[in-house]
Amino acid sequence: MPSQTTPEQQQQASRFDLDACLVRARRAARALAAADRAAGLRSLAATLEADAEAILAANRDEVVREREAGTAAALVDRLTLDEDRLRAMADAVRAIAALPDPVGRVLQGWTLPNGLRVQQRTVPFGVVAMVYESRPNVTVDAAALALAAGSAAVLRGSANTLRSNRALVRAMRMGLARAGLPEDAVQLVDDPDRAQVTALLQARGRVDLAIPRGGAGLIQHVVRTAQVPVIETGVGNCHVYVHADADAEMARRIVLNAKVQRPGVCNAAETLLVHAELAPCWLAGTLQALHEHGVRLHGCERTLGLAGTVPVELASEADWATEYLDLELAVRVVDDLDEALEHVVRYGSGHSEAIVTRSRSAARRFQDEVDAAAVFVNASTRFTDGFEFGFGAEIGISTQKLHARGPMGLAQLVTSKYVIDGDGQVRG
Repeated sequence: MPSQTTPEQQQQASRFDLDACLVRARRAARALAAADRAAGLRSLAATLEADAEAILAANRDEVVREREAGTAAALVDRLTLDEDRLRAMADAVRAIAALPDPVGRVLQGWTLPNGLRVQQRTVPFGVVAMVYESRPNVTVDAAALALAAGSAAVLRGSANTLRSNRALVRAMRMGLARAGLPEDAVQLVDDPDRAQVTALLQARGRVDLAIPRGGAGLIQHVVRTAQVPVIETGVGNCHVYVHADADAEMARRIVLNAKVQRPGVCNAAETLLVHAELAPCWLAGTLQALHEHGVRLHGCERTLGLAGTVPVELASEADWATEYLDLELAVRVVDDLDEALEHVVRYGSGHSEAIVTRSRSAARRFQDEVDAAAVFVNASTRFTDGFEFGFGAEIGISTQKLHARGPMGLAQLVTSKYVIDGDGQVRG
């Protein structure tokens, strides 16, 4: 997140009061319990579309500034909005509104021998804080999912998307107000000072859950700093392993999609592993196709030997552990499935891994032994996404194992409580 701020941002920061923001968020969260949240979401989606001109104008200014600063194209793409992306964001909000209400579901129930009737029901978290980088779509996804799950959203994006986030939050608050819902159920931490992130993460008792979404530096800072519960959305050092018996054309199509379709996101592939039996007849053509798409290649010595005229740099140890988030890819030739698994275990981040194979036994072994949130057979890692999984949208992809793992939709954004009905029972 850039540290420089404009005079306009500095003036805005001097007026921002995080404590008051959190008080308003708590009050709004309580009011959401009796509100028609689905109607509020539909109104929010309509207002995003109606206010498209202002939103896109704010975003264009930031995109121009980042390009002039020399920001990598893949990172600029992450913060870019256009009419199609904004329309898709509004459609995602409508899809969320159409999903079953996750609040008030009875997870289990029973009657004790003494006659007490016990139920475990889903309930909102309350106030959910989202800390993220350079992805204006996260502003809308996070707010909509939190609202649908009955919680207020406090959003803190990065400084280089502050104007876009202001415009998006302004439109969403207007949509909520028009539907009779508390507009303070969506609030922006309108301050580029990183000290506000620390204060938000340490607001114990006022923030019920914090979710970071971004690069390794941001996530590590949140995990180290937080004094509130955190669901960690992890780095995506994702692999595609092409087994000896893979369908050559399918494998090439999957590799290209996983790396090139949108390289600046966490479910893009960062390392290609190729079985030594297939590599001599398959690897050079695939490297050529990647090169033609502008991918910078880092390879092991065997990869360099099979690359032909395709430029490939010798990979370092750091390359195997790098989440490039750009048109770069590390490539390694492995002797067998065992070596591929060892590589994934050593360098994988627990996000998304894929194998391309005709062998059912190899596929099942890969899925059983790879410890990741999503493990694919004959499909691109790019499908690890809440919308693609049918969740409507996602608030992030969790790589931890407590409470939630993988794409986090509505079902993962509620907690539970026990409600007990009695007839005067006392404990002896």
